[in-house]
Amino acid sequence: MRDLKTVLLEEKKGKIKGGIYHKLQVEMTYNSNHMEGSCLSYEQTRLIYETNTIGVSEEAVLVDDILETAGHFRCIDMVIDSVDEPLTENFIKELHRKLKENTTDAAKEWFAIGDYKKLPNEVAGKETTLPEDVAGAVENLLAEYKSVETRNLEEIIDFHYRFERIHPFQDGNGRVGRLIMLKECLRNGIVPFVIDDDLKFYYYRGLNEWENDRAYLRDTCLAAQDKFKAWMKYFRIDE
Repeated sequence: MRDLKTVLLEEKKGKIKGGIYHKLQVEMTYNSNHMEGSCLSYEQTRLIYETNTIGVSEEAVLVDDILETAGHFRCIDMVIDSVDEPLTENFIKELHRKLKENTTDAAKEWFAIGDYKKLPNEVAGKETTLPEDVAGAVENLLAEYKSVETRNLEEIIDFHYRFERIHPFQDGNGRVGRLIMLKECLRNGIVPFVIDDDLKFYYYRGLNEWENDRAYLRDTCLAAQDKFKAWMKYFRIDE
């Protein structure tokens, strides 16, 4: 039996394929991007990771979908490389920059990759924190979160909910938020999880209902965590 953090670091460093690092890269990148509108299939995502090609497709493929897939792979590497470091504002901004680098959004003057939004936005029809208030809101969120040395799963989920309510970036907030959860689970010795298509509806419902009933989102994350535990069991990694 082996420790998950150690295995991820070793497999990343050794560029080992077919292990849990490989599986995490493909599963999380495909599902997280797919939830946000990417049209790439699971097989196309896997090919980009394994061979840096996309394969033959009868349908047109958006270049941005490919670039954001490659960017998400780099973001997961960044999470693993800094797994024991505390969460910071600069780290969060760098995740966004890596995700959106070289996309058409990066060429828009008003978009600001790797920095906070310049225009107001909504999520699920709800108003979010105004651009001029984002920096202070993120600073306060991080300060409160860091006031506790170690965190449990519910505290990590609560941070995720509050981060998504701020919605600090013009786009890419969901993916950055889920990457932060991955980092914080690994850093605090908690089995991480990947929200996949089967759980997408429950995940969004859970975010919408968090302030009224935490059970929806907590149970969704626990169900996803059970899937990750099954991967760990298969790869003979200790919980």
